[in-house]
Parts: sequence; C-alpha cells; structure tokens
Amino acid sequence: MANPLLQHYIKLTEFLGYALGPDYEVALHDLTNKDRSIIAIANNHISGRDVGAPLTNVALRILRDKSYETQDYILHYLGVSSTGKTLRSSTMFIKHDGKLIGMLCINFDDSRFQAVSDALLRLCHPDHFVDTNFQVDETVADRFAPAERFHNSIHGVATEAVLRELDRRNITADRLNSEERIQIIGALDSEGVFLLKGAVKDVADALECSQASVYRYLSAIRKEEA
Repeated sequence: MANPLLQHYIKLTEFLGYALGPDYEVALHDLTNKDRSIIAIANNHISGRDVGAPLTNVALRILRDKSYETQDYILHYLGVSSTGKTLRSSTMFIKHDGKLIGMLCINFDDSRFQAVSDALLRLCHPDHFVDTNFQVDETVADRFAPAERFHNSIHGVATEAVLRELDRRNITADRLNSEERIQIIGALDSEGVFLLKGAVKDVADALECSQASVYRYLSAIRKEEA
C-alpha cells in the first residue's frame, strides 16, 4: 500500500511532466515497496518504465550509503535512456520526521538540443573540429560511479549489476572462482542490489551458482564487515 504522505506528489509528478515537456521524465518512488517503487511517472518513453518498476541502481546505492541523511537532493548525474541516450538526472529526497519515504526524480534528455547545437557549430567549423572538441566524454563520469540505468523488473536491475561487475573484471561467469564470486557479491551488496527481494535468485543465475552459495557468501561478507 502506497504511503499516504506521498499522495500530493502524484499530482505534482503529472504537473511537472506537462510543464517541463516531453524531454523530461518525472518519476515518483515510494520506498514502502522497493521492488515496485514507482507510483507515478510522466513521459515514461524516456526510460521505458511503468508504474510498479523497481528502484534503479543509483537509488539503491543511495539507500545503502545513506547519503540522503546529509543531502536533500543530488543534481545532474549521468543516466542512460531506454534507447541509449545520455540523460541528466536529478533526485530530490522526500523525508518525513528525518526518515526517507520517497524520491522525486527528473531525467532530462537533451539529445534534441545537442543535435541543434552541433548543427550550428558545424556551420562555423565544417570539419572534424566539432567531433574532437565538443563531444561529451561519458567515461569521465563513469570513473566515479556507474550511470543510472532503468528497468521494469528486479531481474533487469540485478542482472545488469552482475554483468557490469563481470565486464569490469573482463571475465565471464563460467570462469569465476569462489574468491572472485565473493568479490562480485560484495560489490553488489555495497551497491544495495540485495535490498530488492528476489535479487539473490537473479544474481545466482547470472553468476552460475546456487542461491545457497550467494546467501553463504553474503553472510560471510557481512560478518566480516561487522
């Protein structure tokens, strides 16, 4: 059941969607149910998500590191649309009596404006100058944190998180040893992936091991941290 304190934010989500226009997706998350956290969304063609979609990798990391305790919002971090376009994403933390109860997120797709900007620049520089001097280096942002990715299911969130860790290590799941699996599961835990119910099964499938193994690794990791 949705948190009644968030009801007036549902209408705000709709209003912002109309007021800002189709290049801005506005999503309202209710943390009562992290697995189906979106309770309202406007211009959802940008991420491809619907009401009932789970928290993103960025939102889960925020819950895990509790950065919301010292901030009221985060601005202009990197996101990726359902079609692979770069987004500028921002999130406002909705709190009640100091407790985080929701998130209001805006994802801005400025690709149309970037195309116009490039076209104007090419009028002045009809060569490779634009390509070599005005392109965004997305890898710079990714060195500090993974881009926000959007999925309609827990399976999508968990599986992509595993694939990202495998890619980072340049290895495939069938070649992992126990120590490497522990390292990956530890990284996923620090990112908040296991805050989603059912994530253990999807992680186990992606790592080609049993759910019991994932639980055992998690227990050892958290015991060592404690």
